[in-house]
Amino acid sequence: MSASPARRKPTYQDVAALPPHQVGQILAGELVVQPRPSGRHASVTSTLGEELGPPFRRGRGGPGGWIILDEPEVHLGDDVLVPDLAGWRRSRLPSIGDEAFFELAPDWACEVLSPSTVKHDRTTKLTIYAREGVGHVWLVDPAHRTLEVMRRTDVGWLVVGAHHDAEVVRAEPFDAIELDLALLWADFDDTPQP
Repeated sequence: MSASPARRKPTYQDVAALPPHQVGQILAGELVVQPRPSGRHASVTSTLGEELGPPFRRGRGGPGGWIILDEPEVHLGDDVLVPDLAGWRRSRLPSIGDEAFFELAPDWACEVLSPSTVKHDRTTKLTIYAREGVGHVWLVDPAHRTLEVMRRTDVGWLVVGAHHDAEVVRAEPFDAIELDLALLWADFDDTPQP
């Protein structure tokens, strides 16, 4: 009986070789390939960035002090992640260089859940974020119109907020402002399909 061949460990070259319509990540030694996000997914991500950017990135109507980016590529040890949104406190990342990726873990990450990402977003990526010291993670589910706010503790993730539909919330670490969740779903076409 012959032993099965050892599985090759994925490399960044595997991610870079993917076609442009796919997003590649290396999570816990596994190459995870997904299609580009759906329209609803992209709409939620864009709207959230629009709402957080002025008060936290620019300091207009809020405290400033953050760099917030859409889909940054983050290299953390052997893992390559692409959160839907990520934020770094300017005290840790005062400016952005010309590199194609970041090696500094963000202070906050947001994952917009979809059928093709939910398993990794809720398990492997949360484990990596905790290991790397990410302070907060938001999980946004467009299908169910929910926002889960999680804070990292010494014993794991603590859900500090679970919100839905049209609630107006203050969500860590951006609780200096109110966030109207209805804005995240405002552009959805809810016309029943035949």
